[in-house]
Amino acid sequence: MIAVLDYGIGNLRSAEKALQHLGVDAALTTDPAVAREAAGVVLPGVGAFGRCMEQLRESGLEPVVHDAVEAGKPFLGICVGMQMLFDSSEEAPGCKGLGIIPGEVRRLVTTERLPHMGWNTLEIRSGSVLFDGLADGSWLYFVHSYAPVPDDEAVVAATTEYGGPVVAAIEQGSLWATQFHPEKSAANGMRLLKNFAEACTAQGEG
Repeated sequence: MIAVLDYGIGNLRSAEKALQHLGVDAALTTDPAVAREAAGVVLPGVGAFGRCMEQLRESGLEPVVHDAVEAGKPFLGICVGMQMLFDSSEEAPGCKGLGIIPGEVRRLVTTERLPHMGWNTLEIRSGSVLFDGLADGSWLYFVHSYAPVPDDEAVVAATTEYGGPVVAAIEQGSLWATQFHPEKSAANGMRLLKNFAEACTAQGEG
């Protein structure tokens, strides 16, 4: 089972439903015990960084994120769920992130309209597990005004262009995260979610 962490923010059900559409046993959960038993964990996020971090901490699910990552369990952060993995965000000065990936989330520096909303192409780095089967230039769906800037560029799995290069995905072992919404990205997004689900299955069988 893949646990989609339900910490009371926005529409978290779309990620659950996309995984279920693939035939994956996925479920929203507020229960840390259920999440710890899962084969993989998904942290979605919509809205503001500060509010998401506040809700995650109040829900009691923050330790689940750290435990899953430290145990090497397949983990997928989506949109603000990706941003929360970093140390901090310009959107919420003084609010600490999860501190799992060193770096800061910054407002996009662009003359383009914000938020960056709509379809955009990716430049995918070779060897990515998450992007297996997806070609360079694949289109994915974005809705954001901020994006992470990791201290170590080696974690970057894909970038997009929006007034300059923007980090679109990270990959570090069995930790993955996307700034775009795979659950809203048609066939390309479903292929990415399928790759994540297969990683969860392989880990469980191992």
